[in-house]
Amino acid sequence: MTRPEIRVRDLHKSFGDNQVLKGIDLEMERGEVVCVIGPSGSGKSTLLRCVNLLEEPTKGQVFVGGTEITDPDVDIDAVRRRIGMVFQQFNLFPHLSVTENLTLPQRRVLGRDKASAARTAAENLARVGLSEKAEAYPASLSGGQQQRVAIARALAMGPQVMLFDEPTSALDPELVGDVLAVMRRLAREGMTMMVVTHEMTFAREVADRVVFMDGGVIVEDGTPDQVIGAPRHERTRHFLSRLLDPAMAEVEEETSDQVGGPAQ
Repeated sequence: MTRPEIRVRDLHKSFGDNQVLKGIDLEMERGEVVCVIGPSGSGKSTLLRCVNLLEEPTKGQVFVGGTEITDPDVDIDAVRRRIGMVFQQFNLFPHLSVTENLTLPQRRVLGRDKASAARTAAENLARVGLSEKAEAYPASLSGGQQQRVAIARALAMGPQVMLFDEPTSALDPELVGDVLAVMRRLAREGMTMMVVTHEMTFAREVADRVVFMDGGVIVEDGTPDQVIGAPRHERTRHFLSRLLDPAMAEVEEETSDQVGGPAQ
């Protein structure tokens, strides 16, 4: 029996009195793509950040590649080197070229020499289709290109797992496709990926599993056809109907505002 690449057990996370995660159990196999969907405030991004220990869980355990990263004695820097993270914002250094943005973390964190880091940078820029932008600076790139550079930067570190936190949410609609195409390619290459997203077409086409979260718990976990195509729970059906019908969502938000604002 194979060991899960990611295993989350009874994960809780609170910020003061606000309990954001309420006992999450989740496993991912190596090479699996899991898309996490759900309304704002459901705990999706917090779950992702706990998997990388960017947020310290209040209770519970997280294992990556068989190592418990929530063990107080673990070498968390060594574990994080195996986990690539791509955020909503690109977080590129504006004063560095694209190549320099990719080589600096390799040299600082992995100790690679300049030539080796440059070769790895070039390889990963090619993977995301941006070889011609190697000497460009972030300000000269579109948002989609900057996000693809951010993906290349994460890949250059040689991760075993990639975490994506709404990677297209800050992009204009016409720029989303190129970023999703890169992620589709990574999935075909067998990269283990956990993706927090509202892109239902991507989830249906690429994900092996879809996890729907609401209120800090996992409501449904199954194949895309099960969770998106034929959801069992009313909470899932309601979320998908609002997501696929923006006009309905606007009406509900206006009504909520009139009676005292949306529930958190």
